[in-house]
Amino acid sequence: MTRVLLTGGNGFIAAHVLEVLLARGHSVVTTVRSQSKANAIQLAHPGIANDRLSFAIVEDIAQPNAFDQAVVSDPPFEAVIHTASPYHFHAKDAQELLAPAIMGTTGILKSVQANAPFVKRVVVTSSFAAINDVYASGAGKIYSEADWSPITEAQANDSPANAYRASKTFAERAAWDFVEKEKPGFTLAVINPPLVLGPIVHNLTSLDALNTSNQRIRDLLSGAAKNRCPPTGNYLFVDVRDLGLAHVLAVEKEAAGGKRFFAVSSHFSNAEISKIIGEEFPEYSDRLPTGDALKPGQYPADGVYGFDNTRAREILGVQFRPLRESIVDAVKSLLPLGADKLQ
Repeated sequence: MTRVLLTGGNGFIAAHVLEVLLARGHSVVTTVRSQSKANAIQLAHPGIANDRLSFAIVEDIAQPNAFDQAVVSDPPFEAVIHTASPYHFHAKDAQELLAPAIMGTTGILKSVQANAPFVKRVVVTSSFAAINDVYASGAGKIYSEADWSPITEAQANDSPANAYRASKTFAERAAWDFVEKEKPGFTLAVINPPLVLGPIVHNLTSLDALNTSNQRIRDLLSGAAKNRCPPTGNYLFVDVRDLGLAHVLAVEKEAAGGKRFFAVSSHFSNAEISKIIGEEFPEYSDRLPTGDALKPGQYPADGVYGFDNTRAREILGVQFRPLRESIVDAVKSLLPLGADKLQ
């Protein structure tokens, strides 16, 4: 059993990380922004004793020394998984995303170095956004951990999407720079997922608060996208359950230290998601886009980039789920929340 600090415990990805940590026998303290969020997670895990699941309140991860108290534990932490970072495309100013992403990541590394000497591994959630070059011709390119997004600070202000891309790129670079310069007593591993799909397990009070990636499934299921399938944008996905496992394996496996992991299942398109929903849930077929309305969600005529997930498969040992399983289970998790009743 390893004592692990998990940040952002009520998030979509972190909720699955927590499930895996508990299932594999680890002891977890997870950070949340409020006691109400802690209470919701506790209710979702009845029967888990306080010595295996407890909480630390960190209201604002962008504040200096935000994690100083959270990283102190008795018994002491041996690992940290840092998932807490904003993911949305609604920022009016790039700093809305850049500051919490960069300060949160470097802040927790500093806090661990100063206050948690028994931590030997820190795992950080980055993104395909820190790998992908959106300004390059996509077709034919094979992306791997060797690639970095070339986005600049000036480009970060071009659009909310660029602000997100820059936040993930700059935060990850800052993390690697910190380790190189400070040479702390822990090793760093970074997980770089593309679009994350799959079932909801965290406490979701409203579909308006649904994670950005799964909103496309909600909109197809509800009929909101009947007249125009959403453009796919990112043509690679990973199931959130496989991603949760990848984070935990990056703690458990010694060989993961000092490495990035491009955690990818396969290609996908929103048109494919629509097709799967229609085949697996035919009662909702009349809500799905057809004909010209389906075209924005299809693959581009000139093809898309490829991927190499060898490192995640061979070092971490993750066996990635196919798209159909991910979509079916996501839909099943959204239906009890009324996703089919939205219009």
